Amino acid sequence: MADTKVDCRQSKDFHLDEEGANRKPRKRRRLRVIIPAYPAFNVYSRIARTTTALGPVSVATAVHEMEGWDVEVIDENNYQRSAPRNESGLPDHETLQKIRPADIVGFYGGLSSTILRVYDLARFYKERGVPTLAGGQHFIEENIAEALHNGIDVVVRGEAEETIKELLYAFEGRFPREDIKGIAYLNNDQVIQTQERELLTDFDHLPLPDFSLVRYARIRIFPVGRVRGCGMDCEFCTVKGKPRYATPERLLAQITSLYEIFEAKHFFIVDDLFGQDRLETLRFCRLLQNYQIGIKKQFELTVQIRLDKAKDMEMLQAMRDAGIDVVAIGFESPIPEELKAMDKHLKPEDMISLSRVFYQAGFLIHGMFIFGYPFEKDVPLRIPAQERVRHFRRFIKQAKIDTVQVLLPVPIPGTKLTQRLKQENRLFTRENIGWEYYDGNFPLFVPDEPMTPEDMQDSIKVIMGRFYRFRHMFQVGLKILSFPVVILYLHDLRRGWWKWYRGWRNNIRRFGGWIILRGWLAKLRRDNFFDKLDEAKRKLSQASRPGLRA
Repeated sequence: MADTKVDCRQSKDFHLDEEGANRKPRKRRRLRVIIPAYPAFNVYSRIARTTTALGPVSVATAVHEMEGWDVEVIDENNYQRSAPRNESGLPDHETLQKIRPADIVGFYGGLSSTILRVYDLARFYKERGVPTLAGGQHFIEENIAEALHNGIDVVVRGEAEETIKELLYAFEGRFPREDIKGIAYLNNDQVIQTQERELLTDFDHLPLPDFSLVRYARIRIFPVGRVRGCGMDCEFCTVKGKPRYATPERLLAQITSLYEIFEAKHFFIVDDLFGQDRLETLRFCRLLQNYQIGIKKQFELTVQIRLDKAKDMEMLQAMRDAGIDVVAIGFESPIPEELKAMDKHLKPEDMISLSRVFYQAGFLIHGMFIFGYPFEKDVPLRIPAQERVRHFRRFIKQAKIDTVQVLLPVPIPGTKLTQRLKQENRLFTRENIGWEYYDGNFPLFVPDEPMTPEDMQDSIKVIMGRFYRFRHMFQVGLKILSFPVVILYLHDLRRGWWKWYRGWRNNIRRFGGWIILRGWLAKLRRDNFFDKLDEAKRKLSQASRPGLRA
């Protein structure tokens, strides 16, 4: 019998052997998507055990719809239940490969601080003959070549829902790799970057993220999203580009499906700027409000929002009616010169007034700050660390902020801030201070005079340590004992309840914050970071940079 030739790109369910006979079902294959563990103890560790990342789940869901492919997500930061672990307490990938061998593995590179874990795991799988992929905000510019020389076969640049499907077809021999847009790979040790892939604009054709694909996790707070991109163009941020919006109905469908499948009631809307698409945001809030009325349940949602949205009272009321009770606001700094360096156009006194509007409207406020943001070269200002700390503490109190997050500036790859610090020769080398320290808790560059790198880290410890304190444990008990005071608000029981609840909740959060901070400080004492910092400063000193502070 003559050999039978087929176009492999058209074959979906069967393959032919060499003689063209005996049609056989094609072996099912498995993609494993890994969200890498934070390095040791991290200030985000506690919240990470209650949620997961939306991007990897969305990519895995796209593969789940492909014929012949199984897919799973391993979130190493939310890895519980009966999950196999190694002697270090980390996920045991040797055992995972024995239980459910992965044919190809993808890594999430959304946080630079986790990249060394990505490389370790990539080498582990490569040694076992498993192809590796990686994508995420970290993989830009020179980091692409670094990844390709550290166990990663292909880097996905940009959004991956469409790219991943073509990559898996290429893995099967059904699609030429060089024709895939938005990837990078090595060819004879040379980095090849294919044409940029067009950004997605029609999100309604994508499947809803399937969180059942996340194995071993206990998810209490489900991430959902409607907007990609951000037009603010902040110097320190990698999220760029004109915002692209899904319909309010799609965001509602994400939430309602999670409630109906998992009985989920807590959600985090990951959009960088909730409320920018004003009319459609109002429509979403009303849709969500009506759904909750229909099922007689109340959801709790957290959003990230611009401070100036406090001026839109209709929006604030619609948000409260929809169950949005926590607003995460990037105040960034209470120091005018730092705000100017960040290209923020608000005065600290106006920020306090707007924050109080959110407070009065009944929102819990999570304030996000950056301490020690570097001034532009032409700013002849010298602010000691102690004075900056006083500015921050006073602002946090006056702005009625319920919980705070104070981090140091992180020169994220590809940002204008990183370019500026490089030009000024202020960045410490990664040979001394590696990616594992790029989480906002460690000084990564020479700060403005008269501060030292040590001053920067000590300062955030002081601010956070004065806010999150052990004494809040006792105040939780006092709040419980004071509950009968609510009866004094008979004329407005809802207001009385909210006032009591807010204090009780904040005391619990602040005591929990003290536990997290204590664990992080214990980890810091065991780490040799300060030895690495001394060496990094010495190297910069050898470069004869004027004005280096020891």
